[in-house]
Amino acid sequence: MSDSPGKLKLGALVALVVGSMIGGGIFSLPQNMAASAGVGAVLIGWAITAVGMLTLAFVFQTLANRKPDLDGGVYAYAKAGFGDYMGFSSAWGYWISAWLGNVGYFVLLFSTLGYFFPVFGEGNTPAAVIGASVLLWAVHFLVLRGIKEAAFINLVTTVAKVVPLALFALICLFAFRLDIFTADIWALGTPELGGVMDQVRNMMLVTVWVFIGIEGASIFSSRAEKRSDVGKATVIGFVTVLLFLVLVNVLSLGVMTQPELAKLQNPSMAAVLEHVVGHWGAVLISVGLIISLLGALLSWVLLCAEIMFAAAKDHTMPEFLRRENANHVPANALWLTNAMVQIFLVITLFSNSTYLSLIYLATSMILVPYLWSAAYAVLLAVRSETYEQALAERKKDLIIGAIALLYAIWLLYAGGVKYLLLSALLYAPGAILFAKAKREVGQPIFTNVEKLIFAAVVLGALVAAYGLYDGFLTL
Repeated sequence: MSDSPGKLKLGALVALVVGSMIGGGIFSLPQNMAASAGVGAVLIGWAITAVGMLTLAFVFQTLANRKPDLDGGVYAYAKAGFGDYMGFSSAWGYWISAWLGNVGYFVLLFSTLGYFFPVFGEGNTPAAVIGASVLLWAVHFLVLRGIKEAAFINLVTTVAKVVPLALFALICLFAFRLDIFTADIWALGTPELGGVMDQVRNMMLVTVWVFIGIEGASIFSSRAEKRSDVGKATVIGFVTVLLFLVLVNVLSLGVMTQPELAKLQNPSMAAVLEHVVGHWGAVLISVGLIISLLGALLSWVLLCAEIMFAAAKDHTMPEFLRRENANHVPANALWLTNAMVQIFLVITLFSNSTYLSLIYLATSMILVPYLWSAAYAVLLAVRSETYEQALAERKKDLIIGAIALLYAIWLLYAGGVKYLLLSALLYAPGAILFAKAKREVGQPIFTNVEKLIFAAVVLGALVAAYGLYDGFLTL
């Protein structure tokens, strides 16, 4: 096939998936996991996550192949299966999750730079916020120059970030000690972690956070050179990242004990490697993380703009978000996204929201789009839609879709009530844009069922707002 101008090949799509999944999460994984679970619970949690996320990867692969006409991934599936407001909510939730994640990345990036320059502190000092703002607008103007150029830079940073991860795994493999790993498998020495199932539940939001981006290729489906590459890129990216995540997490638990890991400052991978090889290990990981975060920021800025643009193209978002510049970049969507990141960067100055609390909120926002994608895959199989000649495949896809759906429901449960309420607070204002989009095409805003759903969201938002005011909910 000839090289279509501006179209993304398989390598670029895989890099988008790996690049958006390997951001900052993996570099903080040893501490994040040890803070919520012991060795046994970590292994159980990874087993559940591997099965759940693999079925989600297959769901995105199946939907990309069976519904090639639906561009924009997670958002388009929710809309096709469950109506306009669900489609809108998926796009809105995904968009908020993506830019909130970027705020988290900036905090982590400058907290890492704080290792070399103390003025940046934990990433939320005035100097860090000014630095992050300068960097934010530099990335913004780079993306305005073109999606394909940005995707190429992402490919380079993806290769650069995988090298320190591979080195970490290799060094820790030789330093791994079974007696440390098996010392307190069920974390009975740290009763504050709770029982094994509590530990598994607590680590779940962290495992989802490190996999967000699995849908990266499906969001760019309209820009792929071959549609079949979208599903392939999703599965290749997933397996690569899963391997790195489990190696980093499990090997760390054989180098330092769970209580030691839980006390580390992030990026905790740097402290683990420093423990094994001395100071240069921490420098290597910190430099790797800085490159990784810059690449991930680029991936996510692209994903944010693309999801709003795709939703505006079929009138689910207002018309103004559909405008592209001369380089075919959705400029208005990009301006809106980065303005939100800027506002939240300033908020981090006044709130004590750490990297982890930003992550949990970003993760809970993305659970709804994942849930609808899995539900749509189940719906297609139940209705036999697109399966007229393939009954055996239909059974297989129904089982995979059902597992992915159960996993998505379990994640909502694992996230807990607090994050559901805070999500409602962020979902509710989106209705203003939805109403504007509906007015532009002269349609009534909600169907009767959607009115009930919206009422429930508003109720959740009011409870959350009161909770923040009263202090029984905190960010």
